[in-house]
Amino acid sequence: MRKKNAWEQRKLGEVATFSKGNGYSKSDLVSDGQPIILYGRLYTNYETTINKVDTFVELKDNSVISQGGEVIVPASGETAEDISRAAVIENQGIIIGGDLNVIRVKELLNPTFLALTISNGEQQKELSKRAQGKSVVHLHNSDLQEVNLVFPTLNEQKEISSFFEKLDDAITLHQHK
Repeated sequence: MRKKNAWEQRKLGEVATFSKGNGYSKSDLVSDGQPIILYGRLYTNYETTINKVDTFVELKDNSVISQGGEVIVPASGETAEDISRAAVIENQGIIIGGDLNVIRVKELLNPTFLALTISNGEQQKELSKRAQGKSVVHLHNSDLQEVNLVFPTLNEQKEISSFFEKLDDAITLHQHK
């Protein structure tokens, strides 16, 4: 039994399931259609929580469509540091493009907390070490599954996530001014 307020340590593979996005590239984009997140968005328009999508495609067979709450991590990038970032797809019905690792958390984890954890601190350093390659760096779901994750209770995760979301909102508001 877990002590009250004790943080737990587990491998990410024990508390989440993994899959991949599918197909689609920039050349598939159209002005109106099904909303999509391409992996490049995590580099050009990074947000911890993605709740608005302004890129669209025509739906193809075998598309991976969000159910809401998925954590996405690029499967490739230019540097090990770049690739060690994550975002949450808040809404359902959004196509998840290729070259994205998709993580669905189990009941012990808050998706936003996981995205923050992967993108910062010890877990980011661990992922950077696991990324493989020279000119193009790759990060596989098998790498993600082995990441050591330290986390508090679900309620504490939600409070931490809420704090950082409010901070992000305040920064965005300040930037618009």
